[in-house]
Amino acid sequence: MSVIEFSPVDQAYMQQALVLAKKGRYSVPPNPAVGCVLVKNDHVVGAGWHQRAGEPHAEQHALTQAQQQALGATAYVTLEPCSHFGRTAPCADALIEGGVKKVCIAMLDPNPLVSGQGVQRLEQAGIEVVVGMLEAEAQALNVGFVRRMEQGLPYVILKIASSLDGRTAMANGESQWITGKESRIEVHKLRAQCGAIVTGIGTVLADDPSLTVRLPEKIRLEMNLDGSSSSENQPLRVVLDPMLQMPSTAKMLRLEGNTLLVTSSITLKHQRERVAKFRELNCDVIGVSCQANRLDLPSVLQYLAKEAHINTVMVESGAMVAGAFLEEGLVDELHTFIAPCLLGDKAKPMFHLPNIHSMANKCQLTMDSMEILGDDIRLILKPIVSCKGS
Repeated sequence: MSVIEFSPVDQAYMQQALVLAKKGRYSVPPNPAVGCVLVKNDHVVGAGWHQRAGEPHAEQHALTQAQQQALGATAYVTLEPCSHFGRTAPCADALIEGGVKKVCIAMLDPNPLVSGQGVQRLEQAGIEVVVGMLEAEAQALNVGFVRRMEQGLPYVILKIASSLDGRTAMANGESQWITGKESRIEVHKLRAQCGAIVTGIGTVLADDPSLTVRLPEKIRLEMNLDGSSSSENQPLRVVLDPMLQMPSTAKMLRLEGNTLLVTSSITLKHQRERVAKFRELNCDVIGVSCQANRLDLPSVLQYLAKEAHINTVMVESGAMVAGAFLEEGLVDELHTFIAPCLLGDKAKPMFHLPNIHSMANKCQLTMDSMEILGDDIRLILKPIVSCKGS
């Protein structure tokens, strides 16, 4: 394996592979999104991308397209080819059998099952391997997968829709709709990108939300979703419910997709009959430690990564849960959709952060991007530190 300076031509081919990989970001989780381009005599002879978990990988699609022209070609792959048998055969072996002479890899696979073994197998077969071409772009494409593999945690996105004066609902709970149609479509696209949506029991009791992906068929097909709202296309709905107050009549329990209730370990132990009834409704229940009616959020995230294989989580909740995630430093990105309206002093705030008492311990964020959506503004921010306050 060597690390070298990459030519503009090489980078252009890898950029093509990254564009292909992005097509799978909604449909391949928990797998990573991967693209592959095969080049021979300065011409692309094969290209492919991983389309759905359990189906052929990007390299296999590209090799199928290239056929005999793969012999002596250079492969540009956004992620290290796998070397183990899973639901598909090893891609490293496929490249070797296809006769490629060189493999350019954007990033090594953080998966311990691969972790450099794909490179080793290629090199042992006499194939030249170079690593690190457009690595930052490849990392960003699979940030949730990388987080889960390296840290055993999902990547966390906190989403808030608010008025210009930072309010998310009227005092009586009325909140439909603060933002416009364009913002709501983007929220559903964001949901489709996430393996789980986390909310609190307060939001369920107040709004009875669906927490599903609802997009027009045309948009779903553009995102490589199959156009239906079947359970495989829906994120896991996670409700933080320390006292197990979830109504058995909640809307989300009757919809496509799965729901997970997270309660306290004590509640789980003492309300076994109620837990059993929820499980009969195809709603799983787990218990974690709980202090002062606040569940152990890191344990929740660890469970989602390890047991549910969730790469990316979106938090859609009220001020209490949103504030708790910020206080504990668990938010990677904050997406705020701000509408040009004012709801007044009595309306509900964005976050509950009671421990910030001075400018010295304000919760500082950095701006990542800004976008106009109809009449609304979408800001993507990243917390610099946790928002614990004093």
